[in-house]
Order: sequence, then structure tokens, then C-alpha cells
Amino acid sequence: MQEGSLSLMQMAKISSASYNYQSNKKLFYVSIFTSPTTGGVTASFGMLGDIIVAEPNAYIAFAGK
Repeated sequence: MQEGSLSLMQMAKISSASYNYQSNKKLFYVSIFTSPTTGGVTASFGMLGDIIVAEPNAYIAFAGK
């Protein structure tokens, strides 16, 4: 995800669509984090997952170490 104002405006739309698929169609959402995953990706789409998977020793953060 390119972090910027345009991507942040899309976050509500994507979050809503993800919720509809998860609740209405009984699907689950798997987030796969690669190293590094930081900032807005972690705060928005990454943490929406029902199952969150990351590489061993991956650097996952929101606002630094």
C-alpha cells in the first residue's frame, strides 16, 4: 500500500467491504506481514485480519521501535 492521503481516503471503503465479506459471506481475512510492515499499513488493513501471519523475526511496528 502506498501510504499517503489518497490511500488513507480509501481505507474506510476497503474496511467496510472487508467487514461485509467477513460477516455476510462468512469468509475470513488473512493478513500476511512481510518485513518491514509499519505505519498506516499496520494500523489499517493489517490489523483487520481474522488471522495475522508474519515472517520469522519480521519488523512489525506502528510508530518506530
